[in-house]
Amino acid sequence: MNKRIYYLLVISFLSLFSSLLFPVRVLGEELLEIRKLPKEFQAVIHSIRFDRLGSIKPQQEIKNIDKGLVHVRLIFDLPAEIKQDDWQLTIQPAFIPDFNWAPHITPGDMNIIDQHVFRSPAMIVTDNKQGLAVIPDINIMKNGTPTRWYMDMIAPENKLVLGMSETLVSGHVIYERKEGAVYPKGRVEFGFYLMKYADKEDLENPFRRPLKFFWTNWGEKLNEEGNPIKGDLEPYVDYTYNWAFNTWKDAVWQEFMLGDKKVGAPVFIVNTTQSPNYPGKVNEREFLSIWNQAWFSSLRSASGLYRYARRKGNKGLLNKALLSKELALAAPMKEGFFYGLIGTEMETVETEGKQYNRSKGWDTYYWGNSNRNPYTWDARKSPFHILDMSWTAILMLRWYEELEKDERLLEYARKYADALLQKQDAKGFFPGWLDLDTLEPMEYLNDSPETSMSVTFLLKLYELTKNEKYRSSALRAIDAVCKEIVPVGRWEDFETYWSCCRLGTPEWIGKKIERNNMYKQCNFSIFWTAEALLDSYRITKNKEYLKLGQRTLDEMLMTQTVWQPPYIYVNTVGGFGVMNADGEWNDSRQSLFAETILQYGKLLNKKEYNERGLSAIRASFSMMYCPENPLAKEQWERVWPFFNEKDYGFTMENYGHDGRTSKDGIGIGEFTIYDWGNGAAAEAYNRIRDKFGIEIFR
Repeated sequence: MNKRIYYLLVISFLSLFSSLLFPVRVLGEELLEIRKLPKEFQAVIHSIRFDRLGSIKPQQEIKNIDKGLVHVRLIFDLPAEIKQDDWQLTIQPAFIPDFNWAPHITPGDMNIIDQHVFRSPAMIVTDNKQGLAVIPDINIMKNGTPTRWYMDMIAPENKLVLGMSETLVSGHVIYERKEGAVYPKGRVEFGFYLMKYADKEDLENPFRRPLKFFWTNWGEKLNEEGNPIKGDLEPYVDYTYNWAFNTWKDAVWQEFMLGDKKVGAPVFIVNTTQSPNYPGKVNEREFLSIWNQAWFSSLRSASGLYRYARRKGNKGLLNKALLSKELALAAPMKEGFFYGLIGTEMETVETEGKQYNRSKGWDTYYWGNSNRNPYTWDARKSPFHILDMSWTAILMLRWYEELEKDERLLEYARKYADALLQKQDAKGFFPGWLDLDTLEPMEYLNDSPETSMSVTFLLKLYELTKNEKYRSSALRAIDAVCKEIVPVGRWEDFETYWSCCRLGTPEWIGKKIERNNMYKQCNFSIFWTAEALLDSYRITKNKEYLKLGQRTLDEMLMTQTVWQPPYIYVNTVGGFGVMNADGEWNDSRQSLFAETILQYGKLLNKKEYNERGLSAIRASFSMMYCPENPLAKEQWERVWPFFNEKDYGFTMENYGHDGRTSKDGIGIGEFTIYDWGNGAAAEAYNRIRDKFGIEIFR
């Protein structure tokens, strides 16, 4: 007896045994009439079971949309209001998947995937012969539903679950069911799509078909209608630089001496207490500092300011960009490795019985590294982070290649590269962090997709120097990532575990979450890998890199929003989430992602990618406080009523960060990180405009 037949017999027996012991879940359980599905689906789906609402059975509608695509709708006609805490529909595949994907993790039986994270909602399971995607019907959801929808993927039991229940946020950020769901008298609809895979191409890239389906049916039209932003983006860029260097300049712009060298850059972070309109006293959110790190990169933002100042003929802004370049070059090196931030000492000041966090000034400066790491929260003691250094180094090379031939940039990057090559391991990976004293690799992420950033850096250095050792090292590294990371979705990076969501630290590192057959994942490392694979293809013309690059890009795009949920109170299309255990919408990383999506679109001549890339750059400005964003502006003013035209340009890095939103302003933040918000978005716009031409935005 082959494995497949044996498995089906076991499933049938367990289903019968379960139905005898537990004939109903709530007040009744029904079976979808599988025989009404096309035969091709009957081969991949063993059963679909669902609850009644109260004692009410639904009308079943099954519609064949296209080859390999079916729509199922359940319609309940309720004669009276029904209170029912949980309603479930369970799909049992007729094969054993070896690959599982869902947008969020549910590590425990109490956890579910709440609709808050339904950006491109799907559950996908495949083996080497077939696959199945389950997609909630967002056409029903966009009109509003009486209670929240959810998904769940229970890999050990091979179950894909859709449901309705009220939910609560558990930790930062996963979800649990809670009591209290109510269904009013009248019509209640629930629906979903089933997508079957059989072709080799679909199985090799299980994300492409759902993405095309989402964009064709929702994203494309909304984007054309002006969601998230319609029209010229130049006013948003103007707001950014006016905010940073005029109305908020006292809080944002930092200029000081390092010995006999003048340097400057916008500060790492400011909050609403630093608004010129704030009626109270300033309370600085974090230590006064300037960063060159994978998120917060003053050199990246400065390159955008340089492009803008050059275009506008603004010598004052050009000088500020050059001061930021000088600051990056001033970072001390230790045997080729260098620091990622400069900060000041802080103090607590007490006024009228209240305590406020304040800087002691740049005379107390020190060099350090990002404190988003596994080892210490003290930036002065934080280890060297290979990812951060490779990012800063490639920005130096791009400045050298695209803006001005400052040889110091090339030499600084080359010195770092020669040190970096000595740390590559036998497999090809670069380590995560280096001890400040010994410069030896530390415990975590020594074989992670953070390596992909170093690939992109080394390939660019090879292009500029023609030194084969950089190319050889880069290709060994990307081959390691292709072998050990891409096929299994091991997208672990510093943000996955050492940012806001520390769930699973350190016990999940390098391990799949058994209940979901997935790793805890962050799309930052997916982006670095998609970018590195594109460059690897460009250098070698090896089509395998391009094929894997598109698959990786598509996995990243599964975290991009394609519709406008009624429970999200800002425009959303084109915006990105972050990871499968967090809640952000419209996160600032979309400005970084946009050009790479456009580059794939150009190379593959794919209209969808072009539209998605432009939608991503537009979404990068969608959280800005300004008249051009009326929905976001209303939300800002509900929370911070003192905001006015002096605050135009203030941009929170994302929306719905804590996993909840409301029309009354829940989901709106209280700070701006210039290098991961408005300054980053302006940089991306200026870069894309220079590389693709202004026509691309029209």
